[in-house]
Amino acid sequence: MRLCGRGLVAALTLSVLAAFSPAQALDQALIDAAKKEGRVVWYTTQIVNQFARPAAEAFEKKYGIRVDYIRADSNEVALRILNEGRAGKVQADVFDGTAAVASLKKENLVLKWTPESARRLPANAVDEGGYWVATNLYVLTPGYNTDLVPKNAVPKSFEDLLDPRWKGKIVWNTASSPSAAGGFVGVVLTSMGEDKGRAYLKELAKQNVTGIQVAARQVLDQVIAGEYAIALNIFNNHAVISASKGAPSAWIPMNPAMAVLSVVSVTKDAVHMNAAKLFLEFLVSEEGQKLYRDADYMPIDPSVPARDPSLRPDGEKFKAITFTPEQIETNMPKWAGVFREYFR
Repeated sequence: MRLCGRGLVAALTLSVLAAFSPAQALDQALIDAAKKEGRVVWYTTQIVNQFARPAAEAFEKKYGIRVDYIRADSNEVALRILNEGRAGKVQADVFDGTAAVASLKKENLVLKWTPESARRLPANAVDEGGYWVATNLYVLTPGYNTDLVPKNAVPKSFEDLLDPRWKGKIVWNTASSPSAAGGFVGVVLTSMGEDKGRAYLKELAKQNVTGIQVAARQVLDQVIAGEYAIALNIFNNHAVISASKGAPSAWIPMNPAMAVLSVVSVTKDAVHMNAAKLFLEFLVSEEGQKLYRDADYMPIDPSVPARDPSLRPDGEKFKAITFTPEQIETNMPKWAGVFREYFR
């Protein structure tokens, strides 16, 4: 249909008004304020070379705002911000992780704020209380060394891990983290129930699983180096990343897997508040989500699929139980206690 005369003028007027909508004006105001601050401090659990550095560089290039990042695991991020908060000197402006936000909310150290970019995300990717937004999904499964585990011997179920051939050849991280023994215990108890789950863990303990207190990435590195054949509860995308570089690395779509949300939040009294908000907007924007995809992570935005679609549970052949930061915070003390009961 063609417009002419007054109809054309009206249409042009509406388009101009739309171009200067309050939402866009607010976005520009945020950008201007963030640029004046010129800096944002990011406490991140993301691997530096894989994602943190590329994301920081992309944001700096786009807005001219410097990103200073400090990398640590989720528990360390939480402890660091907690100590800074109690000292009245919070350094972080924005932080991410799988569980840190839950404990920090209780200490009134997290800003209640939801970015505009989050409106297009699935409901379970945005905290109902407004304290966090998910950026990517982690799926935790066993991983193995393809040189040490023949294809016809790859364990496909929890029960297969009890095969005597794997005794003394399995490793996991012993930290109180979803990407460690505690998370594995949690998915076992949640999927099997208390009684059957405990019975299974009692049998697994007979396999002499080796516990090391390092990051989940380093557990997989030990397996790739040939120190162990199998690792429990590694990030399945890490196995893919290593395999793409020629390492003898693979993951097992064992049902059910544990899926956890990696979420990002702004600290309540951020020194660079506007830059923090803008950086959070950037991470959950389509542009930011593509950075996760390009790093072989699983973006939370369903319109930006992972480069390897098999990593994401489909709910049929490959299933997962998803845990929020609050569920991890609530259940981890119990899971860690059960771990100590059977494996220490």
